[in-house]
Amino acid sequence: MPTLFEVQGLSKRFGHIAALSDVSFQVRAGEILGLIGPNGAGKSTLFECLAGVAPSDSGEVLAAGRAIAPRDRSSLLFYVPDGIAPWPAQSVRWALDFTIGFLKGRANLLNDILDRLDLRPLLDQPIGALSKGQRKRALLAIGLLTPQPALLIDEPFEGLDLRQARDITAALREHGAQGRTLFLSIHQISDAARFCDRFVLLNAGRVCGEGTLPELAAQANLQENLEEVFLALT
Repeated sequence: MPTLFEVQGLSKRFGHIAALSDVSFQVRAGEILGLIGPNGAGKSTLFECLAGVAPSDSGEVLAAGRAIAPRDRSSLLFYVPDGIAPWPAQSVRWALDFTIGFLKGRANLLNDILDRLDLRPLLDQPIGALSKGQRKRALLAIGLLTPQPALLIDEPFEGLDLRQARDITAALREHGAQGRTLFLSIHQISDAARFCDRFVLLNAGRVCGEGTLPELAAQANLQENLEEVFLALT
């Protein structure tokens, strides 16, 4: 797969704490890339810096060999954070219409996304009144409708029960199969192992490995078990 964008030397500090330290990796066009790491590894901070939500202290994002400034990255990627309730007084229907109308979302995907994420019963509910799992599904629908070539999702399975997680997995797989790049931050290694094409292993703000499971297993001189490979490399 060709490289969609490349991260080089990204660093971010909060006072004396190094949240990210010289983070570098590639994101390939059309892949499902898993950002794997424990809570506190820096996954959300990395996504915020990539999306331009938070400024990095150093480093850059390059596409086709050209550095992309944070203010210009909205044409390349769309970021779906975890645990937020955007437009809490507005309905799910309003948010999806806004995504299509103002964010130039893909209206042709709407009906399929509503069915796959079981959102039709929630269309007239205010976003602020939704449960955590319902809100997660609404946020995923917003992300899936957006037109950017890369979609960054922070903890896509957090707050979902087993059936919902399976349905979300199927929806994301089909979405990725249509050629969109998915970059997912996941702390449950079992979820990542059954879903992602490649992995970026992050621990204490540093990249400890990047590649497919066979590539990482060879690096660690282990069998292809992502949990054991992650423990060995971090």
